[in-house]
Amino acid sequence: MTIYDLKPKFQNLLRPIVQKLYDTGVTANQVTLAAMLLSILIGALLFIFPNPHLFILLPFVLFIRMALNAIDGMLAREHHQKSHLGAILNETGDVISDMALYIPFVLLFPHDFGWILLILFLSLLTEFIGVIAQAIGASRRYDGPIGKSDRAFIFGTFGLLVALFPQITSSNWFTAIFIVLSLLLFYTCYNRIRKALSELNTQTDHHKEPL
Repeated sequence: MTIYDLKPKFQNLLRPIVQKLYDTGVTANQVTLAAMLLSILIGALLFIFPNPHLFILLPFVLFIRMALNAIDGMLAREHHQKSHLGAILNETGDVISDMALYIPFVLLFPHDFGWILLILFLSLLTEFIGVIAQAIGASRRYDGPIGKSDRAFIFGTFGLLVALFPQITSSNWFTAIFIVLSLLLFYTCYNRIRKALSELNTQTDHHKEPL
């Protein structure tokens, strides 16, 4: 169970907004680019001015980005705006947005620099594995326990905590949290590989001719 599993309910709430955007001529690719641009701008702001209080922006921006990501997908699927360019923008935009919004944490937790970089690398790897699964014939894998939406919730919570309690940036217990998060991301990579291979094996079994 991941936050991604709640996506259908979230989409139902957004459907009236999606219809209005479609009626005004907004495209899925424009929404994708808007989400990426917002992430880059806020990420740059937090990196240039790493004041803990500014990190209060993070949970709000991550929620808006999550909504925009859902909206672009709904525009693409439900209003016939799917395209190869859109697929590329969607995957690259997610990775770029993650890196932009999460890299400023290295300035708040310099003693955990290595762990945060490992988390960013593993986050990228989970999405790469998800796409590779699709490339080899399985479905695009979104398995957890730490998918994109889960990372957004976790880092949004981090942002809220450091904004409200700046003193925790010097606390050593965050190191333990980063280690656990790294281990969970390792498992997410393994889980996506396992599920993709299992799916492919099932497809092979279904296509076997009966004796």
